Amino acid sequence: MKEISELNLPEELKYSKDHEWSKVEGDIVTVGIDDYAQDQLGEVVFVEVPEVGDTFSKGDEFGTVESVKAVSEIYIPVSGEIVEVNGNLEDAPELVNNSPYEEGWIIKVKADDLSELDNLMDKAAYLEMLKG
Repeated sequence: MKEISELNLPEELKYSKDHEWSKVEGDIVTVGIDDYAQDQLGEVVFVEVPEVGDTFSKGDEFGTVESVKAVSEIYIPVSGEIVEVNGNLEDAPELVNNSPYEEGWIIKVKADDLSELDNLMDKAAYLEMLKG
């Protein structure tokens, strides 16, 4: 397990209390699980993703990440429609461990209301929560 000081938490991302990260590009929000979550889970062996076209409300469970240790639900940080899923995770779920922000992203959602992301934490606030 990594020490908190060893975590890779990019400054430009926003983080949820459930350890998902979000990156906003226009009205598209890319979502995955962060370095802390993948480290806690251990070796990821399966990622369940929704279908393109599915719609969710903020806070809904949109999938699961299964590891050799546990199954964890993943929650959507913003209401909207799934416009893309990371198909590479079907054959290579370990991308979530190896590259949680680049190759291991999980979904892209067309946000209904970007202000729903206002309650997410920046890196500093997220680190404070983890230390708490």
